[in-house]
Amino acid sequence: MMNKVKVVILGKDYTLQTEESPNYVYALARQLEIEIKSNMDKGASQYTAAVMAALSAMDDLNRQKRQLDTTADMTKEYVDDAGRARIERDAAYKEIESLKSKIAQLENTIKLKKLGDSI
Repeated sequence: MMNKVKVVILGKDYTLQTEESPNYVYALARQLEIEIKSNMDKGASQYTAAVMAALSAMDDLNRQKRQLDTTADMTKEYVDDAGRARIERDAAYKEIESLKSKIAQLENTIKLKKLGDSI
């Protein structure tokens, strides 16, 4: 559902259509206004301060995307490692079962030999 949300940034009204909740959009507008005012306090014009705030937001977004990509790559590696470990575990279980069978055969051979020697 689309919401129409009216926000005021530096005294100017903006009406936005968004799927986000109005409270979320209000919080973003307040955060943006604070960022712009901070840049204006450094001597930038309102326009320059807004551009600087936008660039800062884009930088943050790009850094988060890179971090997300890195996390996704690491997760894929962990999943791949877990898959290989599971295959190795299954192979080890098969080998253990094979060795148990050979041990049982050898024990039976020894028992038969002892029976044959005692006769």
